Amino acid sequence: MRISGAKWAVMALSLAVLAACGGDDGPRYPTLGGDKPLVIGHRGASGYLPEHTLESYRRAVELGADFIEPDLVATKDGVLIARHEPNITSTTDVATRAEFASRKTKKMVDGVEEEGWFASDFTLAEIKTLRAVQPMAERDQSHNGRYQIPTLQEILDLAKAESTRVGRTVGVYPETKHPTYHVNLGLKLEDRLLAVLAQYGYTTKASPVIVQSFEVSNLKYLRTKTQIRLVQLVDANDVNADGSMDLTAPYDKPYDFAVAGDPRTFASLLTPAGLKEVKTYADGIGPWKPYLIPSRQVDNNRDGKPDDLNGDGKIDDRDRVMMPATDVVKNAHAEGLMVHPYTFRSEARRLASDFKGDPQAEYKLFYNLGVDGVFSDFPDHAKAARDH
Repeated sequence: MRISGAKWAVMALSLAVLAACGGDDGPRYPTLGGDKPLVIGHRGASGYLPEHTLESYRRAVELGADFIEPDLVATKDGVLIARHEPNITSTTDVATRAEFASRKTKKMVDGVEEEGWFASDFTLAEIKTLRAVQPMAERDQSHNGRYQIPTLQEILDLAKAESTRVGRTVGVYPETKHPTYHVNLGLKLEDRLLAVLAQYGYTTKASPVIVQSFEVSNLKYLRTKTQIRLVQLVDANDVNADGSMDLTAPYDKPYDFAVAGDPRTFASLLTPAGLKEVKTYADGIGPWKPYLIPSRQVDNNRDGKPDDLNGDGKIDDRDRVMMPATDVVKNAHAEGLMVHPYTFRSEARRLASDFKGDPQAEYKLFYNLGVDGVFSDFPDHAKAARDH
C-alpha cells in the first residue's frame, strides 16, 4: 500500500504529539514535574459566589479545583479568618450594621491610609454575625447577605470532608495577608497558622497545603519552622501601555522591603539571581500573570492614544494584544521552582484581543508555556482548558 506525502505528514505529526504526551504512559505537560497544572480556586469559586465563604470553596471543589485559596487575616482575639483584606468593608455587610457604626475608622495598611471597618477590631463572635457580599459589581449579587465568614479551621474541615466526598485530595492554599501590618498589631499570623495546620498533621512537603505571601521575611521565618511548601507572590501596580510592568508604590516591592529600605522591587525577585534566592526559602513563585506573558496597547494611527480595537467606546483588556513570553517560567523551572500565576478571570473585558472572548484560549496559552498551576475565579473554565 502506498502512502501519500500528506498522509506521511499527518502520521509523523501524530507520532510527535504522542511522544510529547508521554506515549502510553499518559499525558505529560511542560510543567516542572510533567504533571497536570493545578487548578486553584481563587478565593473559592469567586466568579460565581461571594469570595472566601464555605459555599464558594465548596463550589470550587465541585467545579474541579485541586486547591482552594483562603486569604488569612486575624480577628481582635487572634483567630485566623478568610478575608481578602484586613479592611472588610467591601466584602461584608458591616457598613449596613448599625451596631458597628462606631467601629468605622482609619488605619495604615502597608503605608497607605484606608478608611472602613477592620477585622482586627472585631472578635470572632462579632465577625460571625456579619455576612459576605460580592465585591465586584458586574458579578452575581443575589447571594449577598447569606453566608458567614469562615475560620481557617472551618476551611480545613471542609477540604477534608470534600476530599472524602469526591474521592480525591483537595488542598488548601492559604495566603498570609499583610504580615507586617499584623505584627504591628500584636497579631502575628505565622505561628497561629502553623499551630492550626499542626492540629491536622500538616507539617511536611507532602501535606495538602501550600502557604503563600507577598512579603519575604515571613516566608523565610516559616521556612525555619516548617517544611510545608511555600510560595513567593510577586505583584506590580499595573501594566504599562508598552507591556512593561508599572512598579509604582505601594505595589512596587514587598512591604517588608519598603520597611527595611531594601531597594529591590518585585521584579527583582524574578531575575535569575532573584529566583536563586527565592529557592533558598520557597518552593515556588506566584507571579501576576503579565510577568510571564505581557500584553500591550496598540496605537496604529499614532495619535498618542490607545486604539479601541473592538470599537465599543471603551479601553480595557479587550484592546490589548499579547506579546511573546518572558523567560520567567523557564528560569524558575531551572531553579526547581514551581510557577502559579494569578488571576485568571473569564469576563470578556478582562481578556486580551487575541483570545476573542474565550477564556479557555488564555488558559491554554499559559498551560503551553509550562505553568504549574493557575489561580482562577472560574475553576471549571480552568479545568476544561486543561483537560480538553
